Amino acid sequence: MDKNFYEQVYEVVRLIPKGRVSSYGAIAKSLGAAKSSRMVGHAMSYAGAAQPYVPAHRVVNSSGLLTGKFHFDPPEMMEKLLAKEGVLVKNDKVQDFKHLFWNPLEEITE
Repeated sequence: MDKNFYEQVYEVVRLIPKGRVSSYGAIAKSLGAAKSSRMVGHAMSYAGAAQPYVPAHRVVNSSGLLTGKFHFDPPEMMEKLLAKEGVLVKNDKVQDFKHLFWNPLEEITE
């Protein structure tokens, strides 16, 4: 693959279905870079400028917390975008996280 890591991250994130969420670590593992979850988070902080659109609001931490919300303007926008897709968030945490979790390793077939 000739694409840079950020673009690979964005390709995976674009596959997350509406109403589902994934985690930084799961995305890193799906790219063969299991120890690079922080790099995935860093990529998400720049996703707003990426084309085509990257649904960065669907990426949360491994507990379902909206740790990336401060990269949205305003920060409440992350929760609003999730709510628009039917994802319930309470106290900055995705409710029913295990049920809504989308694991790219299981969902993406090459």
